[in-house]
Amino acid sequence: MAEKFANARWVKEGFLDNRIVGSVVGQITFAGLETVDVYLVGDFVGEIAGKVVGFQNPRFLDDPQAGESLYDFSIPQLGKVSLMSFDPHPLLEPHPYFEWFSADQQHYRIELQPDEAWLMSDDQRDVVEGQAQRIRQELSPLLP
Repeated sequence: MAEKFANARWVKEGFLDNRIVGSVVGQITFAGLETVDVYLVGDFVGEIAGKVVGFQNPRFLDDPQAGESLYDFSIPQLGKVSLMSFDPHPLLEPHPYFEWFSADQQHYRIELQPDEAWLMSDDQRDVVEGQAQRIRQELSPLLP
């Protein structure tokens, strides 16, 4: 399955943290699933490499069909980064793009508008720091 969440508007908000080389951890809130912990092997690229990114989708729709369509979405979400960047392709307008493969080889991507994702400020990073540490500690032993 390949799921492009932004078109379905099933992604509400979240954060992704790449401050430790080789790992991206965070939380993403999905329609029908609530908040999901994420631990991916890999790194952001470009200007977001090594940073913490926050995002919010104003087109979010808490669609009841989301839960049915995402019934096999693993919780927590473990996998490998494919491409995570604010400028994913030289022929396209820059925009937030988060793409990964789950541990069971499902393909997911989130594409947002430029103003819907940002590099977190120090204060914003402090708010998510505890969650990022918890996710690393709890989920790193589960990685394949």
